Amino acid sequence: MIEIVSGAQRWQVRLANSPSARDFRAQLPLKLTLKDYASTEKVGDLPRKLTPDGAAAAITPVRGDVTFYAPWGNLAIFYKEGHHSPGLVRLGRIEGEITGLSGSGTLEVTIHELP
Repeated sequence: MIEIVSGAQRWQVRLANSPSARDFRAQLPLKLTLKDYASTEKVGDLPRKLTPDGAAAAITPVRGDVTFYAPWGNLAIFYKEGHHSPGLVRLGRIEGEITGLSGSGTLEVTIHELP
């Protein structure tokens, strides 16, 4: 499990057992600025691209998905349903409520592993 923290808000994420998710975990802890994209997701630049090894060619993201968009090399966290997207790799899912992620503003977050 990992945790995304912004101020007093906390979201726990269960990561997938995949090469991409393990590569993401290896970059933790991270501090990112997440920006709103298409009124559907929050996106932020990772220090480096993740491996897409073993990932499906495309997925249809759902609310709560934590993903990696391979063409741009960024993290994308969906607060609404998304469109079927080639190059989008599911890293994991937020467990519980995702309140506080939506909205047009930026979000400063820290992402770390839980003990």
